[in-house]
Amino acid sequence: MASTHHAHALDELNETQKRVYRILTAAQNPLSAYEVLDRMRAKGAVTPPTVYRSLDKLIEKGLAHRLESLNAYVTCRHPHHHDMAAFAICEECGSVKEFMDSQISERLTHWSESNAFLPKKVTVEVRGLCESCAK
Repeated sequence: MASTHHAHALDELNETQKRVYRILTAAQNPLSAYEVLDRMRAKGAVTPPTVYRSLDKLIEKGLAHRLESLNAYVTCRHPHHHDMAAFAICEECGSVKEFMDSQISERLTHWSESNAFLPKKVTVEVRGLCESCAK
């Protein structure tokens, strides 16, 4: 079930960008740009710059996130786009859970204001073991 924000943002994408979005949405775990490229090549020729441009557009539209520590991409599960995106990344099975925590966001905002720092993007990545893998 796509949010109104996501539905509107999807309407603004070209066909290649929509394909990249569908590939990320169908994936169980985050995908690298080259994994996206491989899946797109199954239906015809495509170049790495095209995939990177599409991923950048999805991020710009708030439809995807880049997980810096994994150098991989996931679709946005929360149409929040307030101050931050937060992810719990399992180092065993590779699952990623996107979550929101207003207290973390408020603390980061408070720190930024106290230190005259103007954040442009905040991505919190917590690495560890998911509930299943921790057992």
